[in-house]
Amino acid sequence: MLETLVLVHPVLDNSWINFDVNALVQNFWSATFDGLTFGAIYGLIAVGYTLVYGVLNLINFAHSEVFIVGAYGVVITLTSLGFGPSAPNLSPAAIIGDLLLALIVGMAASAFTAWVLERVAYRPLRKRNAPRLVFLITAIGASFTIQYLIFLIRGANAEPAVTMFIPTPIFDVFGTIVNSQQIIIVVASVILMIATDWFIRRTRTGRGIRAVAQDADTATLMGVNKERIIQITFITGGILAGAAALFYVMLVPSGVIYNGGFILGVKAFAAAVLGGIGNVRGALLGGLLLGVIGNYGQILLGDSQWTDVVAFVVLVLVLLIKPTGILGTSLGRSRA
Repeated sequence: MLETLVLVHPVLDNSWINFDVNALVQNFWSATFDGLTFGAIYGLIAVGYTLVYGVLNLINFAHSEVFIVGAYGVVITLTSLGFGPSAPNLSPAAIIGDLLLALIVGMAASAFTAWVLERVAYRPLRKRNAPRLVFLITAIGASFTIQYLIFLIRGANAEPAVTMFIPTPIFDVFGTIVNSQQIIIVVASVILMIATDWFIRRTRTGRGIRAVAQDADTATLMGVNKERIIQITFITGGILAGAAALFYVMLVPSGVIYNGGFILGVKAFAAAVLGGIGNVRGALLGGLLLGVIGNYGQILLGDSQWTDVVAFVVLVLVLLIKPTGILGTSLGRSRA
C-alpha cells in the first residue's frame, strides 16, 4: 500500500531530504566561516532597517534598493578603474586605494538614494499625518520604482564580474582555511558596527536619534530638529548599505543585477527582527546568526535551496519564544 502511494504521489518520497549529520560535522568550520562572512553583510544592511524602524516605526522595504544602488556604484567605479573578471595586476597599495575609492562611491550612492527616498516618498506623508499602512505601501512602491529605474538604465542582465583580488590563506582552523577576503569582510563590518553603535550612544546627534525614537514630540520641544534627525538616520543606514555593497561584490563578483537586492534585503530584515528590531547591536547579532544557521541548514539537508527555509524557520521559533528578538531593546530605550 505504501509503495503504491509513493508511486502515485512521488512528492511523498523522502529522497528529496538528505538529513546528513556527518556532512555537517565534516564541514562545520567552513560552513561557520562562510556563514559569518555572509552574515556580516546581512548585519550591515539590517542596521538601515533597524534605525528607520527605531525612529519612525516604519519598515523601509525600499532599503534593499538603497543597497543595490550602492552595489552598482561599486561595480561601475571598479570597472572604470580597469577591474574585470580576472584579478588586476596591481600593487597591494594600488588595489587598496581603488577599493577605498569604490567604497566611498558605494556609500555616497546608497546614502544619496536613502536621502532622496526620505525626501520624496516619506516626508510628504509625514506632513499629511498619513496612516502607517500608507507608509508601508509607499515603501513597497518605492522599492519597485527604483528596481525598474535601474532596469531601464542598466538593462535586465547582471553586471559583468568584477574580481578585486585573489584571496590568500591566512590561518587554518581544524583543517579549514580562513582567507583574507573573509577576514576583511567580517572585521571591517564589525568595526563599522562598533562605530555606528558609538555614534548612536555617545554623540550629540546620536542622543538626538535616541530622543526622537523614544518620543518625537517631546524631543522637538527640547530643541531637537526632528526632520534633520530623520535625514541623518536614513543617510547613516545608506552609508552602511554602501559598505555592505562593496563586501557583497567582493564575495559575489557577478551578483549585481537590478532586482538583486530583494532577497538580500529580506534576509537583512529578518536579521534585524531576529536580533531585535530597533537594536543596532541586535542587527549585527541577527545577521551573523542568520548567515551561520542558513549554512548549517543547507549542509544538513543536502541542498542549498534549504538555506533560506532553515533560517526563517529558526527566526519564527525565536520570535515565538521572544517576540522582541534576541536582544529586544528598542532604539529609544537603549542605554547611553
